[in-house]
Amino acid sequence: MNAVKNDGFVEANLGLVHMCANRFRGRGIEYDDLYGAGCIGLVKAASAFDPERGVKFSTYAVPVILGEIKRLFRDGGAVKVSRSVRELGMKLSSAGERFRSEHGREPTISELSALAGCSAEEAAEALAVNLPPISLTENSDSDDSGQIDIAAPSPDYELVDILSLRQVLSSLERRDRVLIFCRYFKDMTQTDTARVLGMTQVQVSRREKKLLSFLRGNLLE
Repeated sequence: MNAVKNDGFVEANLGLVHMCANRFRGRGIEYDDLYGAGCIGLVKAASAFDPERGVKFSTYAVPVILGEIKRLFRDGGAVKVSRSVRELGMKLSSAGERFRSEHGREPTISELSALAGCSAEEAAEALAVNLPPISLTENSDSDDSGQIDIAAPSPDYELVDILSLRQVLSSLERRDRVLIFCRYFKDMTQTDTARVLGMTQVQVSRREKKLLSFLRGNLLE
C-alpha cells in the first residue's frame, strides 16, 4: 500500500523535514523556503516508499528531502510551484472549509482528495507546498517580548548527518571506502592504511585529500 495514502503519514514525519532544513540555516535562504522544499521531498519519498524492501522510512526519506533542499540552492533559492499545484491547493482549501463546516472536524487527505477529484499523492503535495509560513514573533499573552521559544534539537538531529554520510560513502568504490574506514573509523595512520591497501603512504595521502574534498562537496553543497 502506498505510504502517503495512510492518513496522517506525511504529517507524522514532518520532523524529518525540520531536521534536514536545519542543516542549511544561515546559508542565504529563508527557513520557510527550506522547509517548503523539504516538504516536497517528504511527499515524494512517501509516495515512492516501499516498506517491503526492509528499509526504514527515515533512511529512505532523508536523502530525498535533502535532494529537494539542495535543488533549491541550485535553482537560486526559489521554490518553483506550478500553477496547477497552486490552483489545486486553493481548491483543497475551499473543500476543507466546506468539510469542516458540514462535519465539525478536520478532513483526512483521502477525504480531501476525493472531494477535489485528485489522487491522495497530488493532494498531499499541494497541501505541503501551500502551507503558510509560521511567524517567530507572534504576540503572546504570557510574554510581552512576543517571541516564541523554539525547542532544542532532538538527539535524533544527528540522524540526518549520519544518513547523508552513509549515502555519499555508498557511492565510492570499495577501495576508497576502505581507505576512509581505516583512517576515520579505525583511526589508523596513513602508513598502516597503506599496508592494508597495498599502497604507499604518499599514495594514501593524495587519495585521501581527493576523497575528503569529494565528501565535503557532496555533504555541504
